[in-house]
Amino acid sequence: MIEMTIDSIRVSLMNYQRVVMLKEKMAERYLPIWIGPAEADAIAVKLQGVTVPRPLTHDLLRTVINTLGATINSIIVSDLKNDTFYAKVILDVDGGQMEVDSRPSDALALAVRAEVPIYAEETVLDKASILLDKETGKPVPQEGGKGEAGGKKVSEEELKKMSAFYDFINTLDLEDFDKHKS
Repeated sequence: MIEMTIDSIRVSLMNYQRVVMLKEKMAERYLPIWIGPAEADAIAVKLQGVTVPRPLTHDLLRTVINTLGATINSIIVSDLKNDTFYAKVILDVDGGQMEVDSRPSDALALAVRAEVPIYAEETVLDKASILLDKETGKPVPQEGGKGEAGGKKVSEEELKKMSAFYDFINTLDLEDFDKHKS
């Protein structure tokens, strides 16, 4: 597993979809994950230190987890199947650990609230990570990257699906999400 950080939340100017950009903590690979507007707001609110008068859903979930005697240990972006990312929330419960299936967006919203590490499985990074040009912010080809998954060739069908993904990334506004809110 590779430790990641939330680099930014971006919005496509074409269709206003949100993408959370995870960045490998010790390298320059990025993992873009589409998320809904509510989840993007939930992550952004916490990252920006905005206080809300009443708990949001992810605040409530964290409180329930803590009240039941568990603590959030970490989250893992664990898989990518058929263009869908999967995640797990790792809980410490009664001296052991428990994995809870989650959407990545919800897991990330919990992670920023609990201030716990975010990880991605290497196989997910092999399939979907990108490198960004430092000047333009646009994806650049990776040496031996795109088309390789842990040394295993990615199918032609997966490459076709990923090309739409790269096209989408190229339509993103490069400014942080919070600068586009009205």
